Amino acid sequence: MKKLLFVAMYATLCLTSFSQGEMPEVWQKDMGFKFTHTGTGLEVNDYSYVASDKEMAVFSNKDGSIYWTKTFKEIAPNLKKIDELVPFWESKVIFLFDRKAGKDQIACIDLTNGSLLWTTDKYQKVTEDMVVYIEEDHSFAISLKDELVYVRAHTGEELWSTSKFQGVVGKYIYNSDDQTMVMVNFIPSGIIAFFTGFKNQIVRINMKNGDIIWENTYIGRADRKVISRDFVYDLQIDGDKVLLKLAGLQVYDYNTGASIWSAAFDFTPDVIKAPKNVVKWGVYGTVADPVVVGDDIYVLDMANKKSQYVKKYDYHTGKLLWTSSEIKGAKAIPEMTVVDDVVALQIGGLVEVQYRQKIVTQYYTIYYDIIKYDNAKPNGVQAFNTVDGSLRWDSEKFRKGITNSISVGGNYIVCSGKSLYSIDIKTGNDNYEVPVSKGGVGLAQMIQAYGDNTIIVIGEKGLSSFNANDGSFVKNSVYKKSAPSGQIGDLLLMKTDKDDAAVFNLADLSFKQYNARKGAITSFEKEDGKYLYVYEKDQVTKLKTE
Repeated sequence: MKKLLFVAMYATLCLTSFSQGEMPEVWQKDMGFKFTHTGTGLEVNDYSYVASDKEMAVFSNKDGSIYWTKTFKEIAPNLKKIDELVPFWESKVIFLFDRKAGKDQIACIDLTNGSLLWTTDKYQKVTEDMVVYIEEDHSFAISLKDELVYVRAHTGEELWSTSKFQGVVGKYIYNSDDQTMVMVNFIPSGIIAFFTGFKNQIVRINMKNGDIIWENTYIGRADRKVISRDFVYDLQIDGDKVLLKLAGLQVYDYNTGASIWSAAFDFTPDVIKAPKNVVKWGVYGTVADPVVVGDDIYVLDMANKKSQYVKKYDYHTGKLLWTSSEIKGAKAIPEMTVVDDVVALQIGGLVEVQYRQKIVTQYYTIYYDIIKYDNAKPNGVQAFNTVDGSLRWDSEKFRKGITNSISVGGNYIVCSGKSLYSIDIKTGNDNYEVPVSKGGVGLAQMIQAYGDNTIIVIGEKGLSSFNANDGSFVKNSVYKKSAPSGQIGDLLLMKTDKDDAAVFNLADLSFKQYNARKGAITSFEKEDGKYLYVYEKDQVTKLKTE
C-alpha cells in the first residue's frame, strides 16, 4: 500500500490554466482468471500480482505483460489452498500461507519466476505482521510465540534464534560496520493474545549470532499502521545516543543501553469506533509529535485520559522546566505549534483511520483496505506561555467543530469546517474569518499549506485555494462528493463511496478522474503517484494520473 501522509508542500503555487479529463489508459490486460487477491509492487522493480485461491499471476508494471501464471499446487505441492499472500517487494519474494488445523504450511517463492525457494511447517500461527524483512542482510526475522528466528530470504536457512527477544521486530537501525542492530519490539493489533508475558523491549543485537548486547524497556505502545504499514514512532541515533520518539521522547546510551532521560507516557487512543466487519483497525495522529526549539523540547503528556498537560524539558539533559496548567478532557491533541513565546494546541479534529473490511457475498469474499480521516471530539484551541506554561488564551469558537490547524507564511490558520480563521497566536484574536463556501467545494474536510502563502482547502466536492495573508479566494477545482484517500508529493487522491477516483495536482488544482465499476479495487502507485491501478474481476488496468 501507498504510504498515506498529508504533508505541507513547499513550492510556488502555479496559477496557469488547467483542464480536467479522464485518466488516460496506459494498458489493460486480461489475467486469464478471476482473482480475489491483489498486490501492487514498486514501479522500479516492475512486479505486481493477482491471485485466486488456486492460482496466481505476476505481471509487469510497465506494460502489463504476464511474467508467469501457475497454480499453487504447481508451485508447492504441499499447499492445498492459499489463505494469505505476503509480498516483500524489495527482496522480490512472496510468502504463501496455507493455514491447516494445527499444521500451517509456509512457502517462500521467487516473485520473478514463480519458483519455490523453500517451504516449512516448522513455524506455526505466523501472520504477515510477524515476518520482517531485513534488507541490509537479505534475511527474515520471524517472530514465534517463544523465540525470534532469523532465516536467509532465498534459502530458508535458519541462522540463529533467541528467546531473549519477544514480540515482533519493529523499527530498527542496522550498523553495517559491525553487523549490529538497534530495534524495538511490539505486538501488532489483533495478535496480542498470542504473546504471553510480553514486555516492551529496546535492544541492540549482534545479527551474526543473535546475542543481545544490551536490553532496556520503553514506555508506550509501539506499532505499525495496519494498512500502510508506516511506523507510528521514530528511532534515531544521534552520536552516542539512541532517540525513541514514541508518545514523547526516550533517550538511551548507544553503547550501554542505559536510560539517559525520558519524557514519555503510555497512551491508547479511544476516540473513533470501528464499523462492522472490520478485521484490522487503527486510529493514528491523535497526539502531536514533540516540538524541539533550540535547547528546549515541548512534549504532550496524555497519560491520564481525564486530564493532559504540556511539559517543557531541556532537550540535552531531560530536566523538566515546567508543566503547563491542565488541559481538561481532551481525548486527542493532533497538533502542537510553537511560535515565539506561545505554544498553541489543536484539541480534537482530524485523525487518521485505517482498517481492513471483510465483505462476504454469495460467491466470494473480498477484503477492502480503507484509509480515511475522521473527526475526534471534543474540539478546541488553547495556547500556553513558553516561559512558565501558564494558559495564555482559550478559543471558544471551535467547541462545535474543527478540522485541523496549520502554520503557513507566519500565519496560524485554523479551520472549523465552515470557515478559515487566521489567528493572532499571541492573543487568540482573529486576523480574519473567511467562509470556505467561497471556494465552491462544500465544507472543508481538511486544510494544508502549499508554498509560502497558500492554503489548500480539501472540500467535500473538490479543492480550493486561499491567500493565507488576507484570506482571499484564489481558485477552485470542482469534483463530485469524495474524501481524501492518499497523497504523494503534489498528487492528492480523492475517492467517492463508490470507489470513483480523482487525482489532483496541488500545483494548479487540475485533476484527472476515473469512474470505477462496482466491485473494482483501485491502488495508488506508491513511488511518485503517477499511476493508478484498477483491479476488476479478471482484468487489470493501469491509468496515468497526470
